[in-house]
Amino acid sequence: MAASLRMRRQAVFAAFRSLTFEKCHRSSRLCRNSFRHFFQSSAFLGVAPLKVQMPALSPTMEEGNIVKWLKKEGEAVAAGDALCEIETDKAVVTMESSDDGILAKILLEEGSKNVRLGVLIALMVEEGQDWKQVDIPPLVSSQPAATPPPPTAAPPFRAAPPAPLRLSPAARHILDTHGLEPHLAMSTGPRGLITKEDALNLLKKGGSGLKAAPLSVPPPTPPPPAAAAGAPPPAVGSGQPLHPPVAAPGKPGAPGTFTEVPASNVRRVIAQRLTQSKSTIPHAYASVDCDLGAILELRKELAQEEIKVSVNDFIIKAVAVTLRLISCFLRNGRHGGVHAAIPYTLPGPRPGGAGSSCGALPRGPSRASKEIPEVNVTWSGEGPQVLDTIDISIAVATDRGLITPIIKGAADKGVRQIAADAKALAGKARAGKLLPEEYQGGSFSVSNLGMFGISSFSAVINPPQACILAVGCTREELEPAADTQDGPPPGLRTRQLMTVTLSSDGRLVDDELASRFLDKFRANLEKPERMALA
Repeated sequence: MAASLRMRRQAVFAAFRSLTFEKCHRSSRLCRNSFRHFFQSSAFLGVAPLKVQMPALSPTMEEGNIVKWLKKEGEAVAAGDALCEIETDKAVVTMESSDDGILAKILLEEGSKNVRLGVLIALMVEEGQDWKQVDIPPLVSSQPAATPPPPTAAPPFRAAPPAPLRLSPAARHILDTHGLEPHLAMSTGPRGLITKEDALNLLKKGGSGLKAAPLSVPPPTPPPPAAAAGAPPPAVGSGQPLHPPVAAPGKPGAPGTFTEVPASNVRRVIAQRLTQSKSTIPHAYASVDCDLGAILELRKELAQEEIKVSVNDFIIKAVAVTLRLISCFLRNGRHGGVHAAIPYTLPGPRPGGAGSSCGALPRGPSRASKEIPEVNVTWSGEGPQVLDTIDISIAVATDRGLITPIIKGAADKGVRQIAADAKALAGKARAGKLLPEEYQGGSFSVSNLGMFGISSFSAVINPPQACILAVGCTREELEPAADTQDGPPPGLRTRQLMTVTLSSDGRLVDDELASRFLDKFRANLEKPERMALA
């Protein structure tokens, strides 16, 4: 009986111990799961971000400036929403978001300059995630690491440089003529002045060892950065009067000083492209005088009807129409490296059907441009590329530099529409609000300095275009009037002349083709009705 009771008691204790172990095992497993969930949660690891990098907003853009952020941290962002304004090498462009989410962190604040392409500028998180727990990656993973400056050894101790030497004019002439070192002369004049006799005594000693730097004098220690604004140590042995390197406040600058002005992105790109154009494109120039009498009379008539157009609008229209006419009047064949022009009246059947005028050909530049290369071309790395449309770039001066917005399809637009487009594009260019598609491309450029009184000038070609037309001011010239049989004797008449200069790429447009273009352009400008019939 006693043995049976002991066995039952041991069984009860064993069962109790097993239950206690199972309970502790479950508790520890739950505890481990809780710790694993915590260390894998966003509160510990952070939220994986969506990276926002500096994009390429123009073909020539290499870096940009962040002008203004249009979203704040914590704001919801949809795809297509404006994130920030970025100043490119052409204009201030609005950067749009490509993802939906929440703007979590702005890494580069407003006013950040010279931000390279691909540099991380902000972080976003997906909708529903805690944007405050965003995981910020180290900047070195996206931004180019700044190379640490090389360790500079402590400069060795050098004695202070001696005071500047004082030489008389005759002594300086003797020493410079014979190449003698002034330090070797024993000065006997007042206050250490080296006189003519001292220079002659040194010359009497003679010897090649006295010439051409007989001593190895260590160069003077460069001034510390704190003393950069002050006067540098005097040059040893020069004997010349010394000038302070910078001007004191309120005083004029010393000779040879300057103020370094930081260049903007637009100015740097303009310098790069102009240098590229003048160094890689063989420029050829041709000029012609155009009579604007008919254009000015037509402007007066339009002004009476409250239609405001400028002479430059007629020039743009004449250029576009001439590009189309050149396409129509060129044969599909080469003659001496250029394309021969054909007259208005063509003998025999026409490509466009029966008829005798070029107007019977299909209207628009597409077919003519595809059939033959002409002035409406650009140069690529492999050769000419014929353009299907006639898009005229107009030069607009802004505070940030020169920019060339584009009037697209100018040949198919009237002068009034061209005037409205030019005014709108010029306003957007000066405000820095041009869209990339409004200044990228173009087939021909027009630069007008006539409003500044410039009579004529030569413009630099805007690559990869083939030509640019430089327009001067209008001037009055007297010439004999036409002689009539029954009328009074001829007198003098006034002509309103304007000089235009065509800069052309010699690889694409040779002298004969450039001359034909200017001849057609002058005919269109002097007879505006031709542009309406083209």
